[in-house]
Amino acid sequence: MTLHPIWFNGKLVPHEDAKVHVLTHALHYGSSVFEGIRCYDTDAGPGVFRLREHMRRMVESARIHRMDIPYSIDELVEAALETVRESGMRECYIRPLSFRGEGPMGVNPMNNPVETIIAVWEWGKYLGPEALIEGVDVHVSSWNRMAPNTFPALAKAGGNYLNASLAKMDAVLNGYVEGIMLSYDGHVGEGSGENLFLVRDGKILTTPMALSILPGITRDTVITLAKERGYEIVETRIPREALYIADELFFTGTAAEVTPIRTVDKHRIGSGRRGPVTEELQEAFFDVVKKGNDPHGWLSFVNRTFNEVAEIN
Repeated sequence: MTLHPIWFNGKLVPHEDAKVHVLTHALHYGSSVFEGIRCYDTDAGPGVFRLREHMRRMVESARIHRMDIPYSIDELVEAALETVRESGMRECYIRPLSFRGEGPMGVNPMNNPVETIIAVWEWGKYLGPEALIEGVDVHVSSWNRMAPNTFPALAKAGGNYLNASLAKMDAVLNGYVEGIMLSYDGHVGEGSGENLFLVRDGKILTTPMALSILPGITRDTVITLAKERGYEIVETRIPREALYIADELFFTGTAAEVTPIRTVDKHRIGSGRRGPVTEELQEAFFDVVKKGNDPHGWLSFVNRTFNEVAEIN
């Protein structure tokens, strides 16, 4: 893997110089917030998908955890574009991260400095190169999502992903690509790093935010695209067994994009591969991020000036 410069506390540094101390608070207590963002090589040039929305969510995640990121959303947007430009890549994955650094040790993080990095790297299809057409095999995880008022699920925080990694490892060790976590009350939640949609009799169902899911930005994108195409979107509690009799199921997420699910707990879903609704929404999504047909202003083009990007967004 080619090692690219990393934006670290306001300036680009060589990859090998982006280091933290072993007593960094986030290493011990999970006190970090982050985002995952894709830059696509569109027909209109390299464009970062929904960059401002991602940076806003990171700032808001930090606010929930009483972390004051010392950069504005505008500054973070420009820093991400600068980092991609410096890498020379036309398509990449972008990882902004803010975390509590080295300082007093203990659970209380408020006297530890807040540090911020932005890194980029090449990342292909998260759930496999054939997954977008053939779909993936998943199971219902033995690990549930957290209950309300335990962890703030609206925050994309590093500590929350211990829950997700348990579900992911559980799935892989049992021969599946991904796991679907149920909510605290036994209803369908989401994947380890993806939101979930269910198609039944022409309607598209998805889990409401009240069940401690992360409100995904790709989820919001797909809801918008589906409504524009006349689909009814229903945010509702979904019982586990509804997964087995769905016409179609699909994941959404920055890494997963729009990925169909072909089996759940060895129950075949629909035809056992990508269904027509999933295919239509995939095509609509990739029309934006690959062809650059972007009436919503979702793309921030890497090689445009900051003022031009601000006008677009």
